[in-house]
Amino acid sequence: MFKKFFNKKIVFLFFFLFYFLYPKTTYAYIGPGAGFAFLTSFATLFLTFLLAFFTILFWPVRLIFRALRRKKGYTKTDINRVVIIGLDGLDPLLTRKFMDEGNLPNLKKLKEQGSFNNLGTTLPAMSPVAWSSFITGVNPSKHNIFDFLSRDKRTYLPDISSVQVGKASKVLPIGKYLIPLGKPETKLLRKSKPFWNLLSDKHISSSIIRVPITFPPEKFRGVLLSAMCVPDLKGSQGTFSFYTAASEGEKNHTGGVQIPVALEGNKIRTYIAGPKNSLTKDQEELRLPLTVTIDKEKDEAGIEVPGEKFILKKGVYSHWVKLIFKAGLGIKVNGICRFYIKEISPHFKLYVTPINIDPEKPALPISHPFFYSIYLSKLFGSYATLGLAEDTWALNERIIDEGAFLEQCYLTHKERELMFFNALEKTRQGVCACVFDATDRIQHMFFRYLDDNHPANKGKDTEKHKNEIEKLYINMDNLVGRAMEKINGKDILIIMSDHGFKPFRRGINLNSWLYKNGYLSLKNGNESREWFKDVDWEKTKAYGLGLGGMYINLKGREAKGIVNPGKEAEDLKKEIIEKLKSLKDEKTDGTTITEVFDSSKIFSGPYLTNSPDLFIGYNAGYRASWDGVTGKVNDIVIEDNTKSWSGDHCIDPRLVPGVFFCNRKIDSENPQIIDIAPTILKLFGVEIPPYMEGKALINSV
Repeated sequence: MFKKFFNKKIVFLFFFLFYFLYPKTTYAYIGPGAGFAFLTSFATLFLTFLLAFFTILFWPVRLIFRALRRKKGYTKTDINRVVIIGLDGLDPLLTRKFMDEGNLPNLKKLKEQGSFNNLGTTLPAMSPVAWSSFITGVNPSKHNIFDFLSRDKRTYLPDISSVQVGKASKVLPIGKYLIPLGKPETKLLRKSKPFWNLLSDKHISSSIIRVPITFPPEKFRGVLLSAMCVPDLKGSQGTFSFYTAASEGEKNHTGGVQIPVALEGNKIRTYIAGPKNSLTKDQEELRLPLTVTIDKEKDEAGIEVPGEKFILKKGVYSHWVKLIFKAGLGIKVNGICRFYIKEISPHFKLYVTPINIDPEKPALPISHPFFYSIYLSKLFGSYATLGLAEDTWALNERIIDEGAFLEQCYLTHKERELMFFNALEKTRQGVCACVFDATDRIQHMFFRYLDDNHPANKGKDTEKHKNEIEKLYINMDNLVGRAMEKINGKDILIIMSDHGFKPFRRGINLNSWLYKNGYLSLKNGNESREWFKDVDWEKTKAYGLGLGGMYINLKGREAKGIVNPGKEAEDLKKEIIEKLKSLKDEKTDGTTITEVFDSSKIFSGPYLTNSPDLFIGYNAGYRASWDGVTGKVNDIVIEDNTKSWSGDHCIDPRLVPGVFFCNRKIDSENPQIIDIAPTILKLFGVEIPPYMEGKALINSV
């Protein structure tokens, strides 16, 4: 048995060595819209060779050493594993409803066997914030994630909150090329130490699959595949392409681009748009030729890209298609995408998913160790790597319909299940955690079906997918049941979500409200384009950015701040809070905001200065409007939300708790998401750091 195990390790190491000695793609960094910044390949090659050589040379010694340390790591616990299934957005009210109706037998069994409670979420109730607190056991002012977006204090423009992008500090110009002389920086902005790192320090390993805010991955004892905020190959958070022969012209969609095409007989010749090429001075867009041969009689088309041809039926997703973009100097960048023909006749229409980073030849580190993503792709084939892999904007923009969106969600979910059960099988001791996203994405897009009077129902089907959310919960219950079959008496099983859900009927534009109330000023006219392009900052006292935050334009902090710190800022906050809490919806006469939270009164961590000054606790049915999130200012403060994205959770966190199931009784009636990390540490006999605010939910097993 030992010989067989040893031979497998040697074979894998030689594969690892061979792969990197003969690389077909060059390691790269991708930033939002910034193209690529390439590393020098010789240094990467040489260091990889040395790593592989010494790994093979010292493998027997390391094997014995690891076995001794592993044994030492589990001396203070009576359990083997903690298994965590994260079902993003699973709502406690809907869970109870479907459970009471007999549709969730496995979750009901788990409740009877152990515990079922609401799980308090974070302020604000957003996935990147809540999952960061799950990871670290601390509030946002200690882990530094307050929203999906943060603001640049110099430009007032938004940044991705969790990762800092950069380029090589020096380049060598040679002709049209810019050769990087240093390593581009990719920095995770989530602070505090993940619980799996604390376990690692005590020789306890973890398998962490697609837990949000883990990009770029940190080193620890175990394996990890990153999730939320992993970009696509263009450097965005997901940019689809839509090809149409209809006479609509070229235009941009939110979340994608529309490319007009023309038929030449039965053929269409166009291109696939890739990343910008940062190796060249002009930063031109890398493109690949795309040829489509239409067969109207068979209702299908032949798709041809460099290196691959296949036939695709209308209304069916293709397999993951590999794309190789050549940047010059022998450098190739690999991606994958799916094709979906929406219409053959009378007007050809083709949807192409965002181009994901190819996990088999990753253009940047999306896993730890680096080769873990390669291992998974060799085992299961290509899979989605984009942080937000389910293309909600393609449905919002009505490029695809509900059926196509659902199929995409479940294709991605199936990939995740394969990874999870593989990790569960191989994790004999320690932690195995996996987060599934379909519960969040499908509820966002289908919540209108639970609300007959939802404004988003206008002009859309309201019957075909009426029970889709119920089916979703049943599917997740089935997943839980299969996981329970793998659990033994020395395992702890936790099923949890980061928040719940409520309908999103009406949107509130905070910046329009600030403008109409004299707190925000415009340079000309009464309207501003996206991202505050027409805002007069030298006359503006406050502004909203992100999905729930408001900032004071503070002197000495913001580049053009005008509000003095201290009493003036405090008085301004009090004034805004009182006015916002009295904001009524004239259309419904409803309460729009239940609470406005002053971050300085709630948080006291070292990263408080990066927090919004105020968090808006919207009432159920309300959320930040689409225009408000993108920095537009106009006369409209409250308006109907007519997009398919009809459910949300970016509201008062007291209204959207998550769920918590466990196969053991817990010692709390009011568990919080920040309690999970200290609970895991306690279960393995690892001391809980004093900076953690969460409390252990299980003190004995």
